Amino acid sequence: EQDPMGNLLIIKEATAGYENEPAVMIQGHLDMVCEKDADCDIDFEKDGLRLQVENGIVSAKGTTLGGDDGIAVAYALALMEDRSIPHPPLEVVITVDEETGMYGAAGIDLSMLKGRTMINIDSEDEGEMFIGCAGGVCNYAEFKHVCTNISGDMFYMKVDINGLTGGHSGDDISKGRANANKLLARFLLKVAQKYEFYLCDISGGSLHNAIPRDASAVFAVQNSDKESVRVDFNIFAAEVQDEFSATEPDMRFTLQSTDPVKRVIDPVVAKNLLCSLHAVFNGVFAMSQDVPGLVETSSNLASVKRMNENVILVTTSQRSSIESARDNVSSAVRTAFELGGATVTTKGQYPGWKPNMKSEILKVACDTYKQLFGEDAKIKAIHAGLECGLFLEKAPHLDMVSFGPTMRGVHSPDERLHIASTERWWRHLQALLEQAPAK
Repeated sequence: EQDPMGNLLIIKEATAGYENEPAVMIQGHLDMVCEKDADCDIDFEKDGLRLQVENGIVSAKGTTLGGDDGIAVAYALALMEDRSIPHPPLEVVITVDEETGMYGAAGIDLSMLKGRTMINIDSEDEGEMFIGCAGGVCNYAEFKHVCTNISGDMFYMKVDINGLTGGHSGDDISKGRANANKLLARFLLKVAQKYEFYLCDISGGSLHNAIPRDASAVFAVQNSDKESVRVDFNIFAAEVQDEFSATEPDMRFTLQSTDPVKRVIDPVVAKNLLCSLHAVFNGVFAMSQDVPGLVETSSNLASVKRMNENVILVTTSQRSSIESARDNVSSAVRTAFELGGATVTTKGQYPGWKPNMKSEILKVACDTYKQLFGEDAKIKAIHAGLECGLFLEKAPHLDMVSFGPTMRGVHSPDERLHIASTERWWRHLQALLEQAPAK
């Protein structure tokens, strides 16, 4: 069945001997993050991915792979098709719009489902069992302005920042990676504070849940200042490359002349925009006081887009495993943009998932993993959004665990899926279902 949101429900009856066992839910999401390298010509609306297999790894050339979370769909279909695997009644729930704001899970009606145990296949480290996740929210800041004409002996330049590592704005936020939007604003503000400066265009990043890898802007300065700006740019690039030498080995900065632009962004709004982008918090806001090494609260300056001649939209996302902390950092981000004169909309709130160390499905998952592979699984919480929080909000009785095969570089063109871990996870899933863990 498919509900009005587009979510898909597939029910498979129990195999012989498991008819009286409670149903188990298998859950994942259908959509993927569509990120690509700057020189990649793929159109996600109509082109297939250029898949490649090398050294035991599946990836897509120049783009995200969609293993997050196409792998859940693949496992679910394999379970539906295979008639040799012993299992209790299965309720496969494949949601839509997870990456854009978990709207599929938010709108799903669970009343038709009987399962009290749920296996979420949306985690990316085989051998690790996740029992908690962060909640999240997005802030959208609109800078409205009127374009103006400029005259005089002006010189027009385009600055590009490319080749950053990027990554998942939850999983990777603590890894010290650079944010292209923050670097761009930092440079442009330096120029604006030193010279007569006009901002003509600006863009960076694309998705709320990805650390931006690329950003660019067009600006104008007095012709007499162009060489000084080039010197300042070279100094800035060298300083930043030194700051991020460990995490951004492929970072590229370019500054080149470009064609004149007839109309520019209102100088007052441009300055307010750059000040807000420079001032707004980005990165790890707080670490967990309960789970060593776990990020509790963070914020990502995700994208800056010119919507039309008179509107610039800045998208940010905030995450936290504590609802009040999520709302606090969201309010701080919102305030920074409002002080800059932007109109800010907050939406897309979703709850976190509080860990339950007494979970029955967790115990069975860990026991079966030890039986299969002779080693203990790791029990963790994750600083990323999983749909488990929304499912638990709708059905407080659910006992849940999230795990999956090993993937790296998700939400970036570096995304890759490890084949050996995929096979191990498949064996683990079968063993878990054979033990009919739902009680």
